[in-house]
Amino acid sequence: MKEWIIGRNPVMEVLVTKRREVFRLLLATNVEEKGRVAEMTQMARARKIPVERVAREKLASMGENPQGVALEVSRYPYVDISDITTLAERKQEDLFLLMLDLVQNPQNLGTLLRTAEAAGVHGVLIPPHRAAEVTPAVVSASAGATEHLLIAQGNLVQICKELKKDNAWVIGLEGGEGSKRIQDVPLKGPIVLIVGNEGEGMRPLVKDTCDFLLSLPMLGNIESLNAAVAGSIVLYQVVLERQKD
Repeated sequence: MKEWIIGRNPVMEVLVTKRREVFRLLLATNVEEKGRVAEMTQMARARKIPVERVAREKLASMGENPQGVALEVSRYPYVDISDITTLAERKQEDLFLLMLDLVQNPQNLGTLLRTAEAAGVHGVLIPPHRAAEVTPAVVSASAGATEHLLIAQGNLVQICKELKKDNAWVIGLEGGEGSKRIQDVPLKGPIVLIVGNEGEGMRPLVKDTCDFLLSLPMLGNIESLNAAVAGSIVLYQVVLERQKD
């Protein structure tokens, strides 16, 4: 199955990483081949990918702000969870895994994936059902970071139980009763961080697998943060803790 990736950063990252099959590159008729556009066309032609000129209106119909470019590609290449753990082993690093429990908003998913990639996670796990998948909208929201990430689909509870056997800490981002302050939660060693659904948080079974529930201090008048914002903060807190060594 094919899909369209739009926007200069997402298109560039798809071409750079070479993880997907690419069928053709579309450029708006009035887009000049200079800068990043020139790089895209050079890469495409080097790989014998057809480059076509089309009306800007056609690109605009594909999504918001295509910036004059679109790339026809194969679907996102999900991996197995073992690929993620193997990457951590190969890099001789403690596992750093982000799990997303029924995150449904594509913008939130894209933001979390972009932060996860920047924070150096080894991979991301999402459920196979009832959650946002890696669609072109998510690729755009992540500015193409998806193409550099290992993302798997699977049963969160089952995989958490397996990873705990290998001494991973499973930490759920969840306010309320039973949650600890972020400074009281161990963020070193093998870490699995779980961010729950935007409205309901983690499902009970997923929550029950956690070793710790973590909450962020709310010092202002609002009671909570957006899931993507809160998750991004904790991802970087893990980075900061690891850099202390």
